[in-house]
Amino acid sequence: MKPGLAICSIALVLAFGGCGGDDDEKSGPATNSQTEATATEATGPGGCEEISQPQQKPDGGADKPSAKLDPGKSYEATIETNCGSFTIALDQKRAPKTAASFVSLGRQGFYDDTVFHRIVPGFVIQGGDPTGTGMGGPGYKTVDKPPAGVRYTRGSVAMAKAGNESPGTAGSQFFVVTGQDAGLPPEYALLGKVTKGLDVAEKIGMLGDPATEQPTAVVAIESVKVASK
Repeated sequence: MKPGLAICSIALVLAFGGCGGDDDEKSGPATNSQTEATATEATGPGGCEEISQPQQKPDGGADKPSAKLDPGKSYEATIETNCGSFTIALDQKRAPKTAASFVSLGRQGFYDDTVFHRIVPGFVIQGGDPTGTGMGGPGYKTVDKPPAGVRYTRGSVAMAKAGNESPGTAGSQFFVVTGQDAGLPPEYALLGKVTKGLDVAEKIGMLGDPATEQPTAVVAIESVKVASK
């Protein structure tokens, strides 16, 4: 599968944009073997915590940020998932509106209990849709046209858009590049770069069907924690 075709399958990329009871008191403490069995039962593919599909959220309804981020500070967002966490250093220099929107959505809890709805091994993982269908968003758009020479390489994070939208258009859906180079044209607004936990993003990137681009296990965003310095 050629990377360019995969993103165009976003032409819907928003078809990138289409992801026990209490023990008896008489039983006594659990033995090591019992503890190990319980841990095994709770662990799904890739060592992720096995969870149920989160309930679908309504499309839209988020508040669009009215202010820019402080240009004198650097911002990072830690994505907590049932597979572990990874941290994105936000690129507000090249994409100030995109970064401000992501921070605002994260602080509103917009991303909590949403899934990575598109996972393509060796290419990207994509999430941020409240509906989990690949067609949802926050109810507004921002535009930060990326530089002409930008490349989306391993660890890069950018925003998904529909094929008929202008370069740099963004809602809430984002993707993390897990391959060496996604080979994409400079049309996707930059969000930043994974600086910690890239192995977690790559682990998530293995939990997809290359043919359907659908996840083979539930990977949910539990929270987005924003920090600045």
